[in-house]
Amino acid sequence: MSGHLPLAVSLGDPAGVGPELIAAAWAMRKKEGLTSFFVVEGKGLLSAAATSRGLKVPLAHISHPAEALAEFDHALPVLGSVDFDWHPGQPTHDSAQLALASLIWATRLARTGEAGGLVTAPVAKARLAEIGFSQPGQTEFVADACGIAHEDAVMMLAGPSLCTVPLTIHEALADVPRLLTSELIMRRARVVAASLARDFGIERPRLAVCGLNPHAGEEGRFGDEEARIIAPAIAALQAEGLDVTGPHSADTLFAPRERAGYDVALCMYHDQALIPIKALDFDKGVNVTLGLPIVRTSPDHGTAFAIAGKNRADPGATIAAIRMAGECAARRAKG
Repeated sequence: MSGHLPLAVSLGDPAGVGPELIAAAWAMRKKEGLTSFFVVEGKGLLSAAATSRGLKVPLAHISHPAEALAEFDHALPVLGSVDFDWHPGQPTHDSAQLALASLIWATRLARTGEAGGLVTAPVAKARLAEIGFSQPGQTEFVADACGIAHEDAVMMLAGPSLCTVPLTIHEALADVPRLLTSELIMRRARVVAASLARDFGIERPRLAVCGLNPHAGEEGRFGDEEARIIAPAIAALQAEGLDVTGPHSADTLFAPRERAGYDVALCMYHDQALIPIKALDFDKGVNVTLGLPIVRTSPDHGTAFAIAGKNRADPGATIAAIRMAGECAARRAKG
């Protein structure tokens, strides 16, 4: 069913680039072949954001997600009546409150099956923390809402050139060796393999696992985590029948010839995963959460307050996030 339902799009921080990029995505819906979607809250500021980019984006107020299907071809459907004056680049507690309200409602609609999936526009984590948001980010919020342990809600960064998974995420680099365990690698690798098969149609996903240290430790010269933690996890996953290789040296794994040999790279820490994906696919990168009972994607960039309202933000990642959510939802609907 989810493949025939519209996607719910949360507004993101109203002072960021989210509203204008959502409007731009709707304006390009036919050219990009996007599935139907609706935005939760913020009708007036969406209109102002669209106008700032010189876009003609009519908006339609809807009272139920299903109404978006009839409206989408000729207007951007918006659910809810909460609004906010548009002040690009000027985040406040009130703008954070609206971002959180939109996220909560959009997540609930996806979780109850009233929306086919969830696309989340960028938020400012620091502003959300100021109003009592306790999760590290939207990924953890959605996982909690779905009753999924954080360890089983896996962040994958996906672009046309590369897919990566950071096994540890928003952690100090000094803490990574302590946090890295064979069990963590195995647990997340299983989620990745199952999700690539279910949501991306890859029958036998190929997982390449990075080393932690330079040259993947070079036989213990630069650290023992590869031999002590990473290699045993890879061997155990291979014994389960998964197509897993490594540990690979991260300084060569992302070269073009190497990328052809795997579907996703499992990386040991945040920057090891995000630097290559942003270098290769910054304007088309998607943050997709694997392991959830719902489909959830997000553009792989932040609020970009400095350029909000200046018609400089590229809608490519937002379009890619909406497209990917629609494709994953359709695959789930087919079973």
